[in-house]
Amino acid sequence: MEIGPDFAGNRQPALFYVVDWLPPDFGAVGQYALIAAQKLAASGRNVHLVGLTSGPASCQRIERLAIERLHARLYEKSRFMRRLLWSAATNSRLAWAVLRNPKSYRAELQFTGAPPFFLYFAVVLKLLRRMRLIYRITDFYPETIIAHLGRRPLSLGVLARLTWWLRRRVDRFEALGEDQKKILLGGGIAPERITIERDGPPVAISGRETPAAKPPALAGCRVLLYSGNYGIAHEVETVVQGLALHRRDGTGQFGLWLNASGQNADAVERRLSAFGVPLARTPMVALPELPALLAAADAHLITLRPEFAGIVLPSKVYGCIRSGRPILFVGPESSDVHLLCARGAQRYVRVAPGDAAGFARALEALGG
Repeated sequence: MEIGPDFAGNRQPALFYVVDWLPPDFGAVGQYALIAAQKLAASGRNVHLVGLTSGPASCQRIERLAIERLHARLYEKSRFMRRLLWSAATNSRLAWAVLRNPKSYRAELQFTGAPPFFLYFAVVLKLLRRMRLIYRITDFYPETIIAHLGRRPLSLGVLARLTWWLRRRVDRFEALGEDQKKILLGGGIAPERITIERDGPPVAISGRETPAAKPPALAGCRVLLYSGNYGIAHEVETVVQGLALHRRDGTGQFGLWLNASGQNADAVERRLSAFGVPLARTPMVALPELPALLAAADAHLITLRPEFAGIVLPSKVYGCIRSGRPILFVGPESSDVHLLCARGAQRYVRVAPGDAAGFARALEALGG
C-alpha cells in the first residue's frame, strides 16, 4: 500500500511508523502508536503505520493514514530463544514492508522498542532509503535482558556496545521520561537530539466513570487492582509477602484483582492463592472498558523491579493517575513512575522493593 500524494504546500516527508501488535490485539505500544498516527494524520501529515495482527493481514486507508497489518503468530514470552527467533523474523518482515514501499525514500521512520532490536533494521533502512530515524524509547534492549539475568554475559556486553553505536546513528529520540533521558545522555547521545514525549491514557478517563462490577471472589473486600502486563520487569516478592502479612497480621480488608497477563501474573496468582489471600484473576479488558475497570479500584498497584528503572516505564501509570484513585507503587524512587505519581496522584504511597512490612502498612493506611 502506498501513501497518497501530499497536499499542495505540504512539504513534510511521509512518516512510516513501525510497531509490533496493533489493536485489536493487546499491546500498549501499538495502542499508543495508533493514537499518535491518527493525530499526525489529522494534522495533515501522511502517515503509514505498519504493525502486526493475529488475524488476517490487511491494508486500510483513512484519508492521510494508511494502516498495514501483517499476520503473525503469538509467541510465549518466557521462552527466550523462541522470542529471539520470532523477533528476528518479524523485524525482517516489518522492515521489508517499509523498504518495498516507494514512498519510503527520504521519508521519516519512527520505531519503538517493540518488537525488540528493530533498531538494527532501522539503521539499514536509513542507509538504503536515506530515511531520517526517530526512535521512541519504550524499552531498552539488550538492557532489559541484562537486567533480568542480573549479570552481563560477554556476548550481551558486546551486543550492548554495538547497540549504543547504532543508537548514535539515530537522528532524534523521544524519551518517555526523565529517567530514560538520563540513560540516553549517559550513553553519549547529544541532549539536543532528545525530547521527552510522554504518553497519556489510551482512552479518555474523567475519573467520574461508573465502576465495573467487582468480581464475586472479592465480595466484601476492598479492591487493590493490578491492570495490564505483569511481566519480568515487575516486582513480585514484596507484593506477595506484603499481602500475606496484611491478611495474617492486619485487617485483611484488601484483596487483589489481577486484570493482567504475563508470567509474573501467574506466579502472583499461584502464591497468593496458597496464602489464602482474596484474589480474582480476569483477562485484560478491551480498551473501551478500561475507564470503568480503573474506577472499580479502591487503590491501584504498580510495581517495578529496581534494575528496570529507566529502561522500562509502565504505561498504566497515566490511566491510574487520571482515574483519581489512590496509587501504591512498589519500586525505586529513581523511576519516572514515582515522579509522575508524586506530582499527579491525589493519594500516593511508594514502598521500596523488599519492604513487605511497609507494603502491609501502606494497605492499612489506604484502607483507613
